[in-house]
Amino acid sequence: MSTPDPTSFLTMLPTLTSSTPEVPAVEVNATSCQQWEQVHHMLFHLGNLSLLLGLLIPTTLGLHMILLRLLLMTGCSLFIAWATLYRCNLDVMVWNVVFLVVNFMHLFFLLYKRRPIKIDRELRAVYKRMFEPLHVQEALFQRLTGQFCTIQTLKKGQAYAAEDKTSVDERLSILLKGKMKVSYRGHFLHNIYTNSFIDSPEFRSTEMHRGEKFQVTIVAEENCKFLCWSRERLTYFLESDTFLNEVFKYLIGKDITNKLYTLNDPTLSDKAVKKMDRQPSLCSQLSMMQMRNSMASTSDTDDVLNQILRGGSAGSSLRKCHYPFTSILFCGYLNGHKFCL
Repeated sequence: MSTPDPTSFLTMLPTLTSSTPEVPAVEVNATSCQQWEQVHHMLFHLGNLSLLLGLLIPTTLGLHMILLRLLLMTGCSLFIAWATLYRCNLDVMVWNVVFLVVNFMHLFFLLYKRRPIKIDRELRAVYKRMFEPLHVQEALFQRLTGQFCTIQTLKKGQAYAAEDKTSVDERLSILLKGKMKVSYRGHFLHNIYTNSFIDSPEFRSTEMHRGEKFQVTIVAEENCKFLCWSRERLTYFLESDTFLNEVFKYLIGKDITNKLYTLNDPTLSDKAVKKMDRQPSLCSQLSMMQMRNSMASTSDTDDVLNQILRGGSAGSSLRKCHYPFTSILFCGYLNGHKFCL
């Protein structure tokens, strides 16, 4: 077998090199774009303008997220039209369709969150009077009243709580309609009116001590309707929502203060009590403070109660504590429980 001659490859090399096309040399630092394409269609620029406007919306605007999603959807729609009608780019069209669907889902969720909440007609007055001034949103109020509370009724003469018999651990209620009377050992103390807590003193005073009984009797003077929460479930819910927990603390404290005020003058008319929208100024009510401190400084509740019913008050030293932005603090008893305000 004969071996090939190595010199034959050398003779073929010039022929191979001469047949390859010449590649132009690229200069260093030279741009690769020798010719720029024509300007894209107006739809392309309108799409980019929509994206720009969406990104420029200030976050301080209340509807900025909804407007952002709308402008992003507008931009994606224009890109889809541009890619389909003028560029015929399938990949550009598909990606913008995906972006359009995602932004539409976000927009739908934002609009769903802003939907009008329909509060029951029986609860509308409570919300407007007690919770709306404290900036409680309607959705949050609906969660509060829609899961673990019921609307109950009492006929005239029926008892909501019996002295030394009814447990205070079961519920917390707000009177929606009617009027109730609170008495201690047969002596009238004060009335409970619409849009006020029924058992706020018991709720506040027994937060750390369970198993106690009502020390007063609460009877319906008219046909009553009230909103009733399960105390255990309400407490658990408030622990998970700090804002609403603070709202309840304020409302219950204000309700107790109003009850202390009406206790000083049981002859107040219904109209006068119902107009007590704001927490009363206790600093100017000297007789009120004397009455509360006299009850706090004596162990003979019957004597103090008789003095209150006669319009007098036992003399005692007033324990005042002045703060720059608060009213005078004082201690007293309401429904058999001691409160310091």
